[in-house]
Amino acid sequence: MTIQDNTVLITGASKGIGLASARVLSRRDFNIVGIARAAPDSKFPGDFFNVDLSDRKSSKQLLDKLRQDYQFSGLVNNVGALGAELIEQVKLETVDHVYQVNVGAAILCAQCCIPSMRVNGWGRIVNISSELALGLPKRTAYGGAKAALISMTRTWALELARNGITVNAIAPGWIDTPGERLTFSDEVIAEEGSKLPWGRLGMPSEIGTAAVFLVCRD
Repeated sequence: MTIQDNTVLITGASKGIGLASARVLSRRDFNIVGIARAAPDSKFPGDFFNVDLSDRKSSKQLLDKLRQDYQFSGLVNNVGALGAELIEQVKLETVDHVYQVNVGAAILCAQCCIPSMRVNGWGRIVNISSELALGLPKRTAYGGAKAALISMTRTWALELARNGITVNAIAPGWIDTPGERLTFSDEVIAEEGSKLPWGRLGMPSEIGTAAVFLVCRD
């Protein structure tokens, strides 16, 4: 299978790491299918579909259609939801929402893509987790969901290896995304960036490049 044959599904593809991954992969001649709740502000480098991945019914309907219309050889599970609450204030509705977006959506997308990967005897799945899987205040739901995604990555890798399908996770730290800019002040971002060896936050394109390596790897 050549790179030109590859079609990759990317979730949370309208901005941040998802959009950067789509752009990097597109420049490497991948066919990109992106899904997200909102359309990107600029031209998307592939086919784009709107869906709220917290809505299981709508998500499954779209993914069933994509499964029929495309032969996927790659998947980047990037979409995420935060749900920042201290443990005393954590609402189970928040946990349900965060787990559906971070974990449930990843499962549904994998179930969409794996059948064609099995047929081809080749596939690449990349799950975007987070260093916050190790814990941080106000991250009960998010950290737990990202830890679950790491565990799922290991399980899927064991289940799918015999089919020529690799499964890997990337766990970014501080990345300069629109979500980070909305969540934290410029002062906090500057302070956190100054603590890192290169003196700044990571860039979405740098995570996208890591995803390209894992998707291309054979």
